[in-house]
Amino acid sequence: MEVNMLTWSITGLVILGLFIFDFYTHVRNPHEPTMKESAYWMLFYMALATAFGVFLWLTWGEPNDPHQHGMEFFTGYVTELALSVDNLFMFALIMGSFKVPRMYQQKVLLIGIVLALVFRLVFILLGAAVINAWTDVFYLFGLFILYTAVKLIIDEMSDQPEQDPSDMWVIRTLRKVIHVTPTYQGDKLWIRHMGKRALTPLFVCLVAIGMIDVMFALDSIPAIYGITQEPYIVFTANAFALLGLRQMYFLLDGLIDRLVYLPYGLAVILGFIGVKLILHALHENNLPFINGGENLHVIEIPTLVSLLVIVGVLAITTVASLIKSKRDEAQGGVMPEWNPAKNIEDPSL
Repeated sequence: MEVNMLTWSITGLVILGLFIFDFYTHVRNPHEPTMKESAYWMLFYMALATAFGVFLWLTWGEPNDPHQHGMEFFTGYVTELALSVDNLFMFALIMGSFKVPRMYQQKVLLIGIVLALVFRLVFILLGAAVINAWTDVFYLFGLFILYTAVKLIIDEMSDQPEQDPSDMWVIRTLRKVIHVTPTYQGDKLWIRHMGKRALTPLFVCLVAIGMIDVMFALDSIPAIYGITQEPYIVFTANAFALLGLRQMYFLLDGLIDRLVYLPYGLAVILGFIGVKLILHALHENNLPFINGGENLHVIEIPTLVSLLVIVGVLAITTVASLIKSKRDEAQGGVMPEWNPAKNIEDPSL
């Protein structure tokens, strides 16, 4: 398999087609998806990702490892899927803050996910250009991912409340310079009001989600570059992980707050990837103040080991979280509701 401009073009068109298909089959007509519907389509997109990974496994590799890129895709896909859980929580927080009616949340999610993929594509291409120009950038990637892992643990252990997305500087400025309708106008993003264009709260919510998407792209792209340096695999792993994110949001409704140890598991995964990045940087070292600018013979963590570590950490933290949640419920504890916008009706009705 050769990754050329034709391969990129075909892949881009297929991914775009899947998003268009998703819009016309599920989002165009506002409705609240059932658990059965969400589970079915989540499995559908996971099956597509698996089929694509098998295709890479069989057609693209290196002389010393014919299945290398297939393994890298599966590892990157699982990693991005795990990191996407943080996206889900923030999406719920934002839609709860803006009181988005539940029947319109699918549209907000789909557009937000498309924005996320666009932002990630930009960072993927920038990352590839930087890596080609300066391989020692992996030191910076590794340190940044380690910092993110530590910050994730500190934020989880602190009792500080989450910032209200509607208080973001961009949102407050947008409300000052452009008229925003006081209520939702169906699932419209803007309307004509008294001869002038006016934005709806749904549009403002999307701006907030777009800003959050940039922050998540800054974390996830360096992380997956710790698994593979192939921009094509980085992009496709992100695309397939994001394709099922809307369904995962509704499928995990009410469950996410039970995964109390998941943030710590994600921190361990990020820490592992950060160490892997630094080891790779040492192996390719060109910095004159480290070993005189010569490569260091350090251990390189195989992709299969990375996949086993990531899946193992996710399994352990998930099981431990569910056990703790059941124990708390048995002792009379009350689990908080995950989705802040779950029971919000349409204010415009």
